[in-house]
Amino acid sequence: MEKFELIRTPEGDKAKVAMSGSDLLRAPIYNKGIGFTPDERRRFGIEGMLPPQHNDIEMQADRTYHTICFNKDPVGRNIDLGLLQNRNEVLFYKLLSMHLEELMPVVYTPTVGAASHFYSHVYRRARGVFITPEHVGRIEQVLRDSAPFSDVELMVVTDNEAILGIGDQGVGGMAISIGKLALYCVGAGIHPARTLPISLDVGTDNQELLDDPWYLGWRKHRLRGDAYLAIVDEFVEAARAVFPKVVIQWEDFHKDIAFQVLDRHRNHLPSFNDDIQGTGAVAAAAIHAAARISGEDFRDCRTVVYGAGAAGVGIARQIRRQLRQEGVDGEALARAIIALDSRGVVCDDRDDLDKNKRDFAWPAAWLEEIGLVGEDRRNLAKVVDAYKGNVLIGTSGQAGSFTEEVVQNAARHSDHPVILPMSNPTDISEATPADIMKWTDGTALVATGSPFDPVEIGGEKRRIGQANNVFVFPGIGLGAIVSGATEITGSMIGASSTALAHALEASTIEERCLMPEVNSLWDICGIVGLAVAKQAIADGVATFTDDGGLEQHIEDYRWKPEYPEILRADD
Repeated sequence: MEKFELIRTPEGDKAKVAMSGSDLLRAPIYNKGIGFTPDERRRFGIEGMLPPQHNDIEMQADRTYHTICFNKDPVGRNIDLGLLQNRNEVLFYKLLSMHLEELMPVVYTPTVGAASHFYSHVYRRARGVFITPEHVGRIEQVLRDSAPFSDVELMVVTDNEAILGIGDQGVGGMAISIGKLALYCVGAGIHPARTLPISLDVGTDNQELLDDPWYLGWRKHRLRGDAYLAIVDEFVEAARAVFPKVVIQWEDFHKDIAFQVLDRHRNHLPSFNDDIQGTGAVAAAAIHAAARISGEDFRDCRTVVYGAGAAGVGIARQIRRQLRQEGVDGEALARAIIALDSRGVVCDDRDDLDKNKRDFAWPAAWLEEIGLVGEDRRNLAKVVDAYKGNVLIGTSGQAGSFTEEVVQNAARHSDHPVILPMSNPTDISEATPADIMKWTDGTALVATGSPFDPVEIGGEKRRIGQANNVFVFPGIGLGAIVSGATEITGSMIGASSTALAHALEASTIEERCLMPEVNSLWDICGIVGLAVAKQAIADGVATFTDDGGLEQHIEDYRWKPEYPEILRADD
């Protein structure tokens, strides 16, 4: 591994490079293509290897954007952008930042789901590190040998089993880690050389992949039990040894494993699970925003969570945490949320509940009190009506499950029901915003997990906010890194949610939209990162404790995609 040397100066960034000639042109973190100046071309022996014209990065980005626009297929665009990233990273991030609203759905949800599905069929070049059971006993050495840079501060780590709504994609889950890190770089301003995507490829139970001759992953059924946990444990110890300052985001673990891994390593190094905690933070922020818009009290929300997997439980946990902070306790707190899974209401008379679901199980007597008995407990419309739910959150992955009856029952109990169909990609959303608005005469406050077009209401277009974790996870990582946090506490996650809710501008509230615009991601990440870092100091887990200097510290740390001046390592 080499150390990435980026020198920040008032005149701009400078990078020291220990390579020249064609090696420099093949190094994506340093390559500028025709952005190399005439002086740099002479200094590094690449004259004649490039067309004679020198273009600045804006012109390069404009040319590349128009080239990508030739490809109308989203997966094709994802492939084209991946090729650009593997060729010229700074230009890739410049292009993404200039066209974020258009290109984020291509590098992230929903297209990244398809990219993970086709990963082995469109593979061009490896990015990140792939850990398999064959590396047991030497994972630390594998990291030292395969990581490109020695000062990594952020990893997105996946075991590939629960990819969006499409399940086990084996080695293809690496596409998710790469896509997430792209948004850390362009949103939070974390330099790409400080990031590293990781696939814990412990096999796959997707028979279609195992039978596919082109499949690139570890071609065995998934490792389970103690053998699986031993690999995760060894990886965590190796990551901590090789990269002492690293923050880890756990990504797309199956719900039965996600909580176990999160709890098992919470105190070993700063880490969080975006599917659990990030989703919870965004959902709670959307409800807070809805309360600001409607004038109702957040403490009066009666939330129905449809889908009690990792995301649903994470949302319930975060809402409960924030209600508790606002003084709700005891039975009122327990009654504030009702959750359903594939067998209906999560209730204490069921014998199939794991620990995480039991935390939110309603006593059977409470259900009988509101008239929910027998098969009615499986009927979402009847549950919403009997409970008088005014907030409806979907994490089920069941397309169309928020029917007209379900939505109208929520509208019966609120002037402005909050409807959040958060499952993604788009084709598994519990309802479309257009239908929700039609069924509620435009009174509902809606945000979705995937992007949707604006909906026309009363002759006006209403923007549909995307309740997307991208508004919190880059800021959580940024705040943890700049504060030098030794762990990521629950209150730091809560701080990210509160900061997001308060970041909505007056114009956004006036248009009754629950989430900021995607193009404001840079500003939102800064606001969330500052709140998270301040909370780390308050919680006593920060190593950077100058609260007054924190804002400047964050500003100095953040990176924007501009070409650095390239200097020889021996200069």
